[in-house]
Amino acid sequence: MNRLTIAMLSAVIAAGASACTDSDTMGTYGYDAGYLASNGIPTIELKSEDGQARVLLAPSLQGRVMTSTTGGEKGPSFGWLNYKALADGFVNPQFNPFGGEERFWIGPEGGPFSWFFEAGAEQVYANWNVPDLLDTEAYDVESATGTKAVFVKEQTLRNASGNEFTIGLRRVVTILEKTGIEELLGLDIPEEVRVVAYRTDNSLINRGATAWTKETGMPSVWILGMYPPSPTTTVFIPYDETYGGKIVNDEYFGKVPADRLQVDGGLIRFKIDGKYRSKIGLPAGSAKDICGSYDPQAGILNILKYTIPESECDYVNSQWGPQDDPYHGDVINSYNDGPTETGTIMGPFYEIETSSPAAPLQPNQTLTHTQYTVHLQGPTPILESIFNRIFLAKDMKLK
Repeated sequence: MNRLTIAMLSAVIAAGASACTDSDTMGTYGYDAGYLASNGIPTIELKSEDGQARVLLAPSLQGRVMTSTTGGEKGPSFGWLNYKALADGFVNPQFNPFGGEERFWIGPEGGPFSWFFEAGAEQVYANWNVPDLLDTEAYDVESATGTKAVFVKEQTLRNASGNEFTIGLRRVVTILEKTGIEELLGLDIPEEVRVVAYRTDNSLINRGATAWTKETGMPSVWILGMYPPSPTTTVFIPYDETYGGKIVNDEYFGKVPADRLQVDGGLIRFKIDGKYRSKIGLPAGSAKDICGSYDPQAGILNILKYTIPESECDYVNSQWGPQDDPYHGDVINSYNDGPTETGTIMGPFYEIETSSPAAPLQPNQTLTHTQYTVHLQGPTPILESIFNRIFLAKDMKLK
């Protein structure tokens, strides 16, 4: 299999040379593309036919989507980037929070089968470490065109129970044209609305000689997106009103106040302002296959669609420390950044996260988790009409 190394990316980058064009205006796609280039981070750019919709990828940062835009170099940059961390490079032995609007991680984070704690270690922040596979390792570029890039990687990891796994990763990122986005959403997008969307297919492959089981622990695909917050942004997560269990877990960092979290009428509303550290999650059975966020002041509507199997599956539990059930975890999470107990703050940013079921794979078997990210920018009345059709309809399932 032919793979492009980071050193061989110059031809690919040259094909999308505008990704390295600097811009003086912070908050634009051109500024962020130029900042990455000036700090020696190679990128691959995917473009729509008209060149306005663009998606910027970083192979050296696990093939993550760093940012995207609806309007070329001068258009808004939708991803949150940690400029200081990007300039400093790989300096943090625990975790280098570079940002990016979609990255590939592996769950669970905590519990007996965690990838982030060594066997026997107390699961507290001082002992928490992000595996190199998810933080500092570059992914190989198997192929790249102007509309699709394929990244691969393989590594052996040991979980908190001391069990060893040889894991293959495969990540395919594809930009969508407007007709494909309309088919996905099940509606026509008016000319007044600019749009960019991409699909990622994220696969775990058992490259070892033994099966992954409940007894040994099972990994899951964990996709995290980081975005800039604002006082007028709200995350919206539909839920199944017939679900008999707890609809939402809102106690990750202490219970979320009622003025920041509303659960009513089949829709969760989570206030996002980067000023109050809080996190929520929905378990299997409660979650549907869509979520998103809306900022009426900026005129930006974000929609995420992701795969949820129709059959009942186990989802890994990422709660730190001892667990009653390691396979009763969340399908979707959202995080609002804010000051910690010491007053420090990493961002601010906010996150929307989706997860695959746990992967009970035999040797050479594969599990794939697919996610679509759609950014719509336009007049408030039109965006609100789209929002109402997608999030307030009772059957809120996208095609």
